[in-house]
Amino acid sequence: MRLALFQPAIPQNVGACIRLGACFGVELHVIEPTGFRFDDRAMKRAALDYGPLGHMIRHSGWEEFRRDRGPGRLVLFTTKGATPLDEFRFEADDTLLFGSETSGAPDFVHAEADARVVIPIRAGARSLNLSVSAGIALWEGLRQTASLR
Repeated sequence: MRLALFQPAIPQNVGACIRLGACFGVELHVIEPTGFRFDDRAMKRAALDYGPLGHMIRHSGWEEFRRDRGPGRLVLFTTKGATPLDEFRFEADDTLLFGSETSGAPDFVHAEADARVVIPIRAGARSLNLSVSAGIALWEGLRQTASLR
């Protein structure tokens, strides 16, 4: 299982996802461009000392990510998702993809996803934070596939 972030805009979210990847032993793929410089101190502060434990791969754009992401399904998490998280069945080689905090995922990303999943939240709430969503989704995927360490 892998995490992937499509053009993230907030360095603290990437830092938190670095920590997620390190703590759960999964790769993190970052699809550029990002909304910040990668040497941004806020991202480093958010990742703390977890960076060396994680495995982050940066992709210069969507095409490079498509070519290099590895096997398995591309599972897009979106507020426009078709399948609620509690009804979705994960596979061990899934890539869990999250769109940009400011604009989500564009139509071409939706079109290439093998599955679209939504994390149900209460009516009237707009959305969860990106790294919170990634943590919920990753934990559930690892739980279902018995991949928790």
